[in-house]
Amino acid sequence: MQKAELGVAVVGDSATQLLSDAIRGEAYLRGLTVSVYDADYDSVAQQLIDERSEVYKSKPAYIIIYLSVEKLYNLFSETLCEDRPSFANNIAGRIETYWQKIGKFSSAEIIQYTYIEKNDGVFGSYALSVPESFLYQVKKLNLLLTDLAASYKNAHLLDLNGIATLIGYDNMFSPQLYDMASLTLATGVLPRVAKQTIDIILSARGVSICKCVVLDLDNTLWGGVIGDDGMGGIELGDLGSGKAYVRFQRWLKELTYRGVLLCVCSKNDERNAKQPFEEHPDMVLKLSDITVFVANWQDKASNISAIRETLNIGMNSIAFIDDNAFERELVKSKLKDVIVPDMPKDPSEYVSYLQSLNLFEAVSYSREDRVRAEMYRSEAERRKVSAKYDSIDDFLKDLDMISDYSPFAAFDYPRIVQLSQRSNQFNLRTIRYTEDEIAKIASDKSYVTLQFNLKDRFGDHGLISVVIMKSEGDALFVETWLMSCRVLKRGMEAFVLNTAVETAKRLGYKKVIGEYIPTAKNAMVADVYENHGFTAAGDNRYVADVQKFDKLNTFIKGHDNAKK
Repeated sequence: MQKAELGVAVVGDSATQLLSDAIRGEAYLRGLTVSVYDADYDSVAQQLIDERSEVYKSKPAYIIIYLSVEKLYNLFSETLCEDRPSFANNIAGRIETYWQKIGKFSSAEIIQYTYIEKNDGVFGSYALSVPESFLYQVKKLNLLLTDLAASYKNAHLLDLNGIATLIGYDNMFSPQLYDMASLTLATGVLPRVAKQTIDIILSARGVSICKCVVLDLDNTLWGGVIGDDGMGGIELGDLGSGKAYVRFQRWLKELTYRGVLLCVCSKNDERNAKQPFEEHPDMVLKLSDITVFVANWQDKASNISAIRETLNIGMNSIAFIDDNAFERELVKSKLKDVIVPDMPKDPSEYVSYLQSLNLFEAVSYSREDRVRAEMYRSEAERRKVSAKYDSIDDFLKDLDMISDYSPFAAFDYPRIVQLSQRSNQFNLRTIRYTEDEIAKIASDKSYVTLQFNLKDRFGDHGLISVVIMKSEGDALFVETWLMSCRVLKRGMEAFVLNTAVETAKRLGYKKVIGEYIPTAKNAMVADVYENHGFTAAGDNRYVADVQKFDKLNTFIKGHDNAKK
């Protein structure tokens, strides 16, 4: 069956045909089937304010707004001096109006490009101290956009100024192309901008670009070979190229704070490999930062496969960092979905090179992201301990599992959206939600919502399951039921259904109706209702009579947070 096309509309105040072509090409390379509507030249207001415009008729899933710094400068130069201190506020207000109209007239998500922070040279560096200067106002405008984006959950900013900072304004803009064809982005930068645009779209659609970085050690995290050179001989800190390795480690440490997992895969004796983490004064990374540590003499492709199995993540969400070209090529040939950057020879270039690849695009950030590494380390410990038990029931009993549940809480909307976007296997109907949609559902009395956390004696899994039920007469219809795969086979399915049926009964409903809509990835839940006390009703629908429903066995104890 042919994939449905994803609609994208591009609007801008300059010529955007080549940008649209670049986005089409990048989408094709990344496996996305898209149709791109390129709006007429410099028709942003007409397209976004008029609900009958061609942009809205194209029914896009994403609207890309590119407003150039060159056109912004033209507006600024026509502004009276006494009005210039409020210039950024006025432009931000205009952009917010566009966002409001998009939210009113469509369900599209917005990708707004930031402005390149160009200094016109009129005040020199002193422009940063003069509210009437262009540089002052364009910097202020970008800050206003970041504040706006925090309030509009359907709006995502693409840091065009960040690209300009990396490659220079002269590589972003061609005066000749601008004068001849009103093109404000040089052709050489278009693939990079298109890639970052598609990165945002993929992330918004739940396709994680990189969840885990698997690291070599010798000549990757430090200079030299720990087994040969010893603790005093490896390059870290002020020794040799040590500052470059410290800078690289510091950047990796920052990745852990936003939820990226760090793992080690080294051909080494484990005792030697761990020694710098435990004893070297210049090591930024510690063993507590490493989710899975593998040091042996097996081939790295096999070890990465074992790490993937331990973490239960996709190969395409793993990046493998190794200075050795042979090891990189081996992993590329054996594990084709793993991301394997061709690292520079000079460790001083590691950070800038990896930053340029934009491997860690995100459209949301939640509490679970901050503690993800600890969650996965706890899961690895659970797996070790489970092997010591004679039966799975004995192990589950000894876990002391407790599930806190409640209606949707505003604080957890970002995590609920993440789950809806990323859950594919345990997802009965595979509906994706934005944060605004979750907020509307939570406040709509025709819906009943439930969110579930799970913790045990090893740690807290965080928010791991979501149920959305809609009132249909005397029944509640399960519009969405999804769950993180990391808690499967622990009785959570039974606990969720027990709670859903009990909630329906308490609210006076007679039935709970579930539905399974098959996809290429959710076959594992095809029989979940039938295997848990529901009766088949045809057309992939299943029904439970709340009065006759037999409570399912589970070792999970419940705690209703709504009763606090």
